[in-house]
Amino acid sequence: MEDDRVAILEAQLAQAKLIAEEADKKYEEVGRKLVMMEQDLERAEERAEHSDAKIVELEEELRVVGNNLKSLEVSEEKATQREETFEEQVKGLGAQLKEAEARAEFAERSVQKLQKEVDRLEDDLTG
Repeated sequence: MEDDRVAILEAQLAQAKLIAEEADKKYEEVGRKLVMMEQDLERAEERAEHSDAKIVELEEELRVVGNNLKSLEVSEEKATQREETFEEQVKGLGAQLKEAEARAEFAERSVQKLQKEVDRLEDDLTG
């Protein structure tokens, strides 16, 4: 009976050792997985920090580009206004040019008439 009891206890001990070894293996496996997950988490946090920094950088760049766009829009509006002013000046100068050309043609005809009159008078005096 004592031998049976010892055999049972030894069998239970052997089974307990197997269970303990299996538990140790699972513990080690879980430990390795935990280390890998912690490393993954650390890399993910680093990527998140890098992404956050990139977001801040891009937001600043977007703000600068937005300000540049506003400045260019204002410059374009001013240029358009200057262009309209120049076009009005060109129209006015075109009208002045036509008027001056008309006066010049009239003056040339008057000069020709007067020259003919002078020539005629000179002919009368000499003739």
